[in-house]
Amino acid sequence: MTTTLITGKGGTPHITSGDMGAMQAGIIGNGSYLLQGSDGTFPTVTMQDANHALIPVLNLVVEGRYARVTEAETATIESGITGRNRNDLVCLKYTRNGQNIETAAIAVLKGTPNTGTAADPTVPSGSIHSASGTVWIPIARIPISGITPGTPVMLIKQLPPMSKLWDSVTQTLIKSQYGTVTGVKSGKIAQISINWKSASTDSWGSGQFGTIPEGWRPAVVTHGTWSGRDGGSQRDFILETNGNFRYVNCGAGQNSGTFSGTMTYILA
Repeated sequence: MTTTLITGKGGTPHITSGDMGAMQAGIIGNGSYLLQGSDGTFPTVTMQDANHALIPVLNLVVEGRYARVTEAETATIESGITGRNRNDLVCLKYTRNGQNIETAAIAVLKGTPNTGTAADPTVPSGSIHSASGTVWIPIARIPISGITPGTPVMLIKQLPPMSKLWDSVTQTLIKSQYGTVTGVKSGKIAQISINWKSASTDSWGSGQFGTIPEGWRPAVVTHGTWSGRDGGSQRDFILETNGNFRYVNCGAGQNSGTFSGTMTYILA
């Protein structure tokens, strides 16, 4: 029988690391990723001194396996040679023994010193997906010029949380029989798009788009403008800090037809 209900209750233990690794790789991706820390930032490797790289608390997903550095630890970096350059790689070293027991630890791949531009050491081949006994996952590069180590360079990809991904997806903020207002945001910046079907024709007439939801409201009252192709129609879009969103015609003759526009602003 090859079909298994992995997360269903079974009569015997049946959920393996391979099961969960396959699921997590399918959701997150097949590569290796650094997750955001509890403070909302991505941790970085630093040099504690000339011979020790400091690895902070890290949350990693490597080919579907979730690994953690639960307390900061150091990795030893061999001293450089005057007049030579070298790159070392701080890695997560994954191992699987003959009994399929899996472990992970921080380890260093030492580069080859030379008088020219330093090159990264060759990362041994291996894949968790293909059940390799050893897999090296580079986390950071330590550039060494002579006897002086430089600032570590993070190599592992950052994986933003799903909340950030959601922010980057266009969302419908207002929807009515007269049109829609959609938006995207990144950090404290939002951009909204208005697509409306009709408008007041009064010279100084006005109309309501609706209410922008919390989390999308501006830090200050924000204005946007729209000018019609007829050379006369012009409207002022006004987004208030309480989310009230409206337009006001700016005199002269006004077209009653469809109109659209965008506004970019700082979020409250």
